Amino acid sequence: MKTPTAREAGTLLSRYTSATRTATICCRFRSSTLPIQQYRREFHNSTALKIVKPYLLADIGEGITECQVIQWFVKPGARVEQFDPICEVQSDKASVEITSRFDGVIKKLYYEADDMAKVGKPLVDIDIQSEISPEDEAVIEGEPRNEANEVAPSKSTQAGHNNGGIEVGRNDTKAVAEDIPAPSVPLPAEPTNSQPQPQRQPSKHASLAVPAVRHLLKQMKVNIEDIEGTGKDGRVTKEDVQKYAEALKKADVAPPAAHTRPSTAPIQTIEDEVRQLTPVQRGMFKEMTRSLSIPHFLYTDSVDLTALNTLRKKFNHQKEKGGRLSPLPFIIKAVSLSLQQYPLLNSHLNTSTEKPQIVVKSEHNIGIAVDSPSGLLVPVIRNVQSQSIESLAAEITRLSGLAKAGKLSATDLSGATFTVSNIGSIGGTAVAPVIVSPQVGILGIGRARAVPAFGQNGEIVKKEECVFSWSADHRIIDGAMAARCAESVRGYLENIETLLVRLR
Repeated sequence: MKTPTAREAGTLLSRYTSATRTATICCRFRSSTLPIQQYRREFHNSTALKIVKPYLLADIGEGITECQVIQWFVKPGARVEQFDPICEVQSDKASVEITSRFDGVIKKLYYEADDMAKVGKPLVDIDIQSEISPEDEAVIEGEPRNEANEVAPSKSTQAGHNNGGIEVGRNDTKAVAEDIPAPSVPLPAEPTNSQPQPQRQPSKHASLAVPAVRHLLKQMKVNIEDIEGTGKDGRVTKEDVQKYAEALKKADVAPPAAHTRPSTAPIQTIEDEVRQLTPVQRGMFKEMTRSLSIPHFLYTDSVDLTALNTLRKKFNHQKEKGGRLSPLPFIIKAVSLSLQQYPLLNSHLNTSTEKPQIVVKSEHNIGIAVDSPSGLLVPVIRNVQSQSIESLAAEITRLSGLAKAGKLSATDLSGATFTVSNIGSIGGTAVAPVIVSPQVGILGIGRARAVPAFGQNGEIVKKEECVFSWSADHRIIDGAMAARCAESVRGYLENIETLLVRLR
C-alpha cells in the first residue's frame, strides 16, 4: 500500500473533520423535539429600523417655552438636505429660522402658520435618509412621542398627501402656494373694452412679511398671495394690506343712482374686537408685570445740546457719503463714562437667593429701545466703554435695521446692564421710563427743541434743550447717586470737549 504524502494527508483530515461536524449537527436536529422552522425564526429576531422620526423644536434660549410659526418653507413630500430651512418661528424676543439636521423627506407638519409651537414637542416628521450620529440620535429621541397630545394635521397637510400630480422637489414652496384658495370677495372688475392684463408673477419673497403684517392679514381675513407687495423684493407691507382691504370694500358697495335721493343709512352694528397678544406683547407683559415690584425713583433735568449739535452738524457737513452722526451715540458714550464713576447703576439685582445680591457688571452693555413694526424691542450694544462714537453710530444703525426687519437674534436682545430709551424720536418731553429687571436703572430721552435763554451777558440766545428722565431702583440706588450720575451726563454733553478728551 502506498504511503500518502503530507499534502494528501492534510486533505483527508480536512474532509474527515467537515463530515464529523455535519453529522453532529444532524444528530442534534434529530434528537430535538422542536421543528426546524423555529431555528430559522431565531436567526431573524432583530427589530426593523424605524426611519420616520419626529423632529423636535429645540430650545432657542432665554427660557422660551413656546413660539409662533410664521411660515413654512416645506410641505409633506418635500425633500430636504442638511441645513435647509424648514420654517420660521417668532418668539417674544426675535424671529428664528429652523433648519434641518438631516437629509430626508418631510412626512408631516404638526402646526399651521400662526399656530403656537411648544419647545421640545414634535415640529415635523422626517424620513431620514442619511447617516445619524449619536448626537443627532439624542436630538430626535429627546422626548418620547405622545400620540394623544399630537396636533391634528392641517388642511394644507392633508391636501399635500393627495396631490399626486405635483412634482415635489426640495423645499417645494410653490406647490404650497398653489394649494391656497382664492379669496371669497372678488376685486373690482376691469372694463370690458380694456386689454386683458397679464397675470402677475409674484417674486420668490412675495409671501414673506414681518409678524405685524401677518397679524393684520389675519385680522382682515385676506390672503397674502393675492396682494402685490411694494416692499423690498416684493414683500408685502402694512400699506399694501390696507389698500387691498379698501379695494375689497369698494367692490362690495354699489354707487347709488344719480336721479334717486339717497335714503337714510341704517345704523350699523359695531362689535368689539378680541385680539390675542402677539409674541412681543406677551414678552412685554411678563417683563412689565415683574417691574411693578420695583420701587422707582424718578429724576428729570433739562440738558443743553447746543454745543453737541454744532459739533455734530459740522462733522456731518464734512462727510460726503453715509456715516452721519445723530445725538444718540454721543449720549450713550456720555452715559458709559458716567457709569464708570457710579458703577452701582451698571449692576444686576439678584433676588432669587435667600439674601439679595448685587452683581456689579464690568462691561457696559447698553440696551436701546427701538420702535419696530412688531412692537418695542431692546437690542443691546456691547462693550460701550471700549467703542468710539463712530463705531457706536454704526452699531445703532445695524441693530435698528435688524429690529425693523424682524431679524434680531436672541443674542442681540440679551445681556443688557443699562437701558436708554430715545422716546423723543416720536415725541414728548418728560417721560417716566420703567426699569427692566434685573437692571437697576434706565434713561428716557425726550424730544430736543429750541427755547429762548439768557446768555452770559444777559442777552437772549437760542438754545436746543432736551429733557432727560432717569429711573432708578430705589431699593439699592438712593436719590443722591442717581442725581449725581445724571449731572455727570449733563456735564459731558453740555461741555462736549470734556467728553472728547476722555475718549479711548
